[in-house]
Amino acid sequence: MRAPTRPAGARTIEELLGDARSRIGRLTPDEAAARVAAGALLVDTRPATQRARDGSVPGALVVERNVLEWRFDPCSHARLPQATGYDVEIIILCSEGYSSSLAADSLRALGLARTTDVIGGFDAWAAAGLPVVRGTGNP
Repeated sequence: MRAPTRPAGARTIEELLGDARSRIGRLTPDEAAARVAAGALLVDTRPATQRARDGSVPGALVVERNVLEWRFDPCSHARLPQATGYDVEIIILCSEGYSSSLAADSLRALGLARTTDVIGGFDAWAAAGLPVVRGTGNP
């Protein structure tokens, strides 16, 4: 099967991901845990089915990806109480550390300059032996 011709200006997901990651200072799971202990918000953007199957991080704030920007934009009528301003330190956690990079970059574009993500996501967090509440194994 032949790849379709890309329209002028179109970019691949790898290009978008690379650009996003060039703008965020990504953290290892251990670095993220230390930042959370110092007051940063760990935000789990994984869907409920993944959290149920794989588990969760105790104390993480669950905000699914489809509403993330509305919940953290300090000017949004739908913001969370934790969205107290533009200086909140937010660490995004997804399953493997891909969509979290795009999400963190999106929050940075809203002016939340202290937003980053976890390299390797929840899988790396659990593999590092950091606190996890195990899921049911079923979605």
